Amino acid sequence: MNIIGPDALVFGVDDVAACAQYLTDYGLHPAGDGRFEALDGTAIVLAHKDDASLPPAMGTASMLRKTVYGVADEAALGAIAEELGRDREVKRLPDGGIESVDDMGFVLGFQVTVRRPLDMPAETINAPGAPAQRKPNVVAVDENAPALPRTLSHVVYFVPDVPRAERFYVERLGFACTDRLVGAGPFLRPAGTLDHHTLFLIQTPPFMKGIEHFTFHMGGPTEVMQAGSRFVNKGYQSFWGPGRHKMGSNWFWYFNSPLGCHVEYDADMDLHDEQWTARAAPAGADASQLFLFEKRDNWAPGGPPPGAAGAAERH
Repeated sequence: MNIIGPDALVFGVDDVAACAQYLTDYGLHPAGDGRFEALDGTAIVLAHKDDASLPPAMGTASMLRKTVYGVADEAALGAIAEELGRDREVKRLPDGGIESVDDMGFVLGFQVTVRRPLDMPAETINAPGAPAQRKPNVVAVDENAPALPRTLSHVVYFVPDVPRAERFYVERLGFACTDRLVGAGPFLRPAGTLDHHTLFLIQTPPFMKGIEHFTFHMGGPTEVMQAGSRFVNKGYQSFWGPGRHKMGSNWFWYFNSPLGCHVEYDADMDLHDEQWTARAAPAGADASQLFLFEKRDNWAPGGPPPGAAGAAERH
């Protein structure tokens, strides 16, 4: 089944205005009707939690109401409808998409993808021993450069039964496991993308069922750092990062949000095809992050780093 990846995530929230401001400050474009888009048209959609048009809540603290997957064409949409219709209701929607549920109760939508093709450069580097990627006199740093989310990358679910949840996505929807954190869950990739994962499942108690985080791809690690720094300077609270993951190799920076989940910037994810053999590692910090930075005050050479004098006195 030619599923490309998530086109949109739909939330029912307590404070629509606060969430709208958050997503705008994060870098998404307000496109109207509660829709906040990345550069390629993938989006987060907001509505008040009591909006009657939303799918029902999960019965936990999660504010996620629906994950909408983009597929390649009408044939893929028909194949999904036929497959899921064997044992569960599949709703036909007025916009031509379909809606159903997975085995954990997450509402899923499927539509011919709305993603717009992007033609944008990636971050460039100059390194000894390799051809220069930037011509002479072209500088890499521009403090006013835009750093905007390009496309919806992936979503992470807390689920009470990882084996059952994984079987649904692999056996019913054609996802593949690219890697696994033993004790947590699998990184899953649908057939229509080479991205390391668009879905990660984490084993939790039933009362935690819902979304842990979502993220959008940026143009490179500098954009992750630049967008994240701007976000911090607007008063938003960093949760984890910046750093770089081991599985997937993507750079990351996570933030707290009013959407009842964490929100991440990421960049430079590995690509995989059917020749890849999935790895497995015990869940934990050693398997999760190659390195981790901490946000600190700006500093320039010419004096001790912030806090160094106090540290010297204590020793």
